[in-house]
Amino acid sequence: MESVNINYLAVLVAALSMFLIGGLWYSPKLFGNQWLKELGKDKSFLETGNMKVIFGGAFLLALIMAFNLAGFISGYEDWIWGLIGGVLAGFGWVAMSIGIIYLFERRSFKIFAINAGYIVVSFIVMGLILGLWK
Repeated sequence: MESVNINYLAVLVAALSMFLIGGLWYSPKLFGNQWLKELGKDKSFLETGNMKVIFGGAFLLALIMAFNLAGFISGYEDWIWGLIGGVLAGFGWVAMSIGIIYLFERRSFKIFAINAGYIVVSFIVMGLILGLWK
C-alpha cells in the first residue's frame, strides 16, 4: 500500500475556500434570498443561533472534508485529478446523498439545487486547490 502524501497547508486553504464560497453563495447577490424563501425564513433568521458554534462547527466540518478529499486524490495530485476528484466527491457522493435525504423530507428541488450546487462548486474548488498545490 502506498503512503498518503497530504499537504496540510493546502488542506487548510481548501477548507477556507469552502467558507468563502459559502459566504458568496448564500449572499443576497447569489442565492441567499431564494434559500431563505425556500426555508420559510426571513433575514432575521440569520441573526439567530450561536454563531461561534455554527461557524466553528462549519469550519471543522469543512476541514474534515478537505482532509478527506486530499486523501482521496493523493498519489495523483494535479489539477485534472483534483477537478475530477472534486466532481466525483461533491456531485457523486455528497450532492446525491443530500438528494436522497431531500426526497424523503419532501423538500423542493430548488433548495436541493441551491445546497447541492454549493457543495459541488466547493468540492471542485477544493479539489483544484489540493491538486495544484502539491
